[in-house]
Amino acid sequence: MDASTTTNIAAVLPRIAAERPGQPAMRCPGSRGSDGFAAYDVVLSYGELDARSDAIAAGLAAYGIGRGMRTVVMVRPSPEFFLLMFALFKLGAVPVLVDPGIERSALKTCLDEAAPEAFIGIPLAQFARRVFRWGLASVRRVVTVGWRAWPLWRGETLARLERKGAALLAAKAARGEATGMLADTQGEDTAAILFTSGSTGVPKGVVYRHRHFVAQIELLRTAFGIEPGGVDLPTFPPFALFDPALGLTSIIPDMDPTRPASADPRKLHHAIRRFGVSQLFGSPALMRVLAEHGEPLPTLARVTSAGAPVPPDVVATMRRLLPENAQFWTPYGATECLPVAVIEAAELESTRAATETGAGTCVGRPVAGNTVRIIRITDEAIAYWRDDLVVPPGTIGEITVAGPSATDSYFARPEATRLAKIRERTGARDERIVHRMGDLGWFDEQGRLWFCGRKGHRVETAGGLMATEQVEPIFNTHRRVARTALVGVGTRGMQTPVLCVELKAGVAEAEWPNVQAELERIALREPKTARIHHFLRHPGFPVDIRHNAKIGREKLAVWAKGQLGDVLH
Repeated sequence: MDASTTTNIAAVLPRIAAERPGQPAMRCPGSRGSDGFAAYDVVLSYGELDARSDAIAAGLAAYGIGRGMRTVVMVRPSPEFFLLMFALFKLGAVPVLVDPGIERSALKTCLDEAAPEAFIGIPLAQFARRVFRWGLASVRRVVTVGWRAWPLWRGETLARLERKGAALLAAKAARGEATGMLADTQGEDTAAILFTSGSTGVPKGVVYRHRHFVAQIELLRTAFGIEPGGVDLPTFPPFALFDPALGLTSIIPDMDPTRPASADPRKLHHAIRRFGVSQLFGSPALMRVLAEHGEPLPTLARVTSAGAPVPPDVVATMRRLLPENAQFWTPYGATECLPVAVIEAAELESTRAATETGAGTCVGRPVAGNTVRIIRITDEAIAYWRDDLVVPPGTIGEITVAGPSATDSYFARPEATRLAKIRERTGARDERIVHRMGDLGWFDEQGRLWFCGRKGHRVETAGGLMATEQVEPIFNTHRRVARTALVGVGTRGMQTPVLCVELKAGVAEAEWPNVQAELERIALREPKTARIHHFLRHPGFPVDIRHNAKIGREKLAVWAKGQLGDVLH
């Protein structure tokens, strides 16, 4: 199939492979040198990525994995992961991606909901599939990446399927037949199911259509001025899938992608220096690792951080470590819609004082193509858009977005879809989906969007609404405080606000009474915090597995209730 007649994130790959077959598409850590650093001796060129993913696609198709088939992929960041993903996209199959580090019960729920027909994974994932009976009723095809204990769960190995596929394509070529494996997928065809991080409950499977992926590529390209030929260090593996479509070389970092806060900055700097990395994507937790390491990053022209607000002190430090003309972007979005809005660090720093006095976090202006509006806060479903839902500028409400990358639904979650999606008529017969971000925010007079926290994390007291991102930055300025989390105890509308506090490393437990007294004085200075009378020291906040940045406030609320049970009754 001619790439020009199909809508598919993999459609650009054959073209780039023809234009620049020898350009490295990705370098992976591979073996380790005597100095302890990764050798990055595993290299896939664009030509190899295209040819090998074709061979794997042919092998998968011969095995019975084809168009529309939901296929779980549980493979670590490696050449095999990227080859598999592009092979599945080319086939028109539907990869299902779930963070392997989420709670076991939630993982089983996700996989049961997805009802996958095929399961591709490393031996450990295959072992877990058998033990915990993942997809027992639905999985019909099994592919193991690696050979260890393969006979125990039967099926096929990726290596064998690639050999079979290569032989099939060689035979077609000998007969003078076309060997490209790109299916004629269209924009409305389902491309993948990507599960959310589950920061406010059980992860939901976001249905991505091919048009959503293609739109994301264009939004990212135009929003950040990305041009082919750059070298990227994507510390969140799924983002590396965009690199080939953008003509970039990916340097897969030597780190555990599920624990960015524990990444070794020396290893990151080694890769950045060795390959002249020009851009980097990482969560706020990884940004803090680099900021605290304190080593300049002279080759970087563009840094992007998403997943949660980047703390102001980290933004300031990163700006000092980057070249003067480098850009540090903090895009706002979600699995369901990305990017929504963007802001560059120089402008973000100018909003720091407002953030630290209760305004929220400025996330910038909507990306061209997106329609972002603020509606009144409600937990009820809204079937159809009405203009009277919109609140006046300067008023806090729920952020909504309609645009080319806004997804339409959650897989097998009709109630979640009903609560998160609004249908908006745009003509006599046309309509579009408006996605409710589940976040609180407001627009300032300059048209900039301010993020005030998750709607589900809001605290509603008898005195009114309290938003987490308007409250916590006020206390996070304390020199001995690492971070804080506002939670509500009791029935919404009559909740008691409680501030959970995580102290900086090295602060002795004996110092807590003094810190608490100082936090109480800070609370009295600002109207947004004057209602807080309960402060609890916590040894270490629970965070999301994906970015190590989103605080598990639901768990903290339960903990706080237990701590204050007798006091509040």
